Amino acid sequence: MQELDCVEVIVEKEKYVRDGVHKGMQGWICYPYSTDGYWLVNFPQYGEKDDIAEIDVKEEDMKVIPKMDAKKNEQIKEQFENAQKKGAFEGCVCKALEDISDYLI
Repeated sequence: MQELDCVEVIVEKEKYVRDGVHKGMQGWICYPYSTDGYWLVNFPQYGEKDDIAEIDVKEEDMKVIPKMDAKKNEQIKEQFENAQKKGAFEGCVCKALEDISDYLI
């Protein structure tokens, strides 16, 4: 791998997720050197939107691809945001049912 290579994350790891990066997201190596097997990778969104993240990614956790598609990053980001919202809503409903369970017949 080298600077300016287009890459895709091939694993889902908590340390990447904390920065909003998920398996399947694509970016480009934005620093000419790796450190301890990690490359600095930028994960853009399409157009003028802010980048998702610029983080160190372990070389074995990504693969080189011929061309990057920032729209794919937005789709993956949206899927995870929707899943989180759904999970949060379902959690609220369950908590509300627990709170009133003594009053249900």
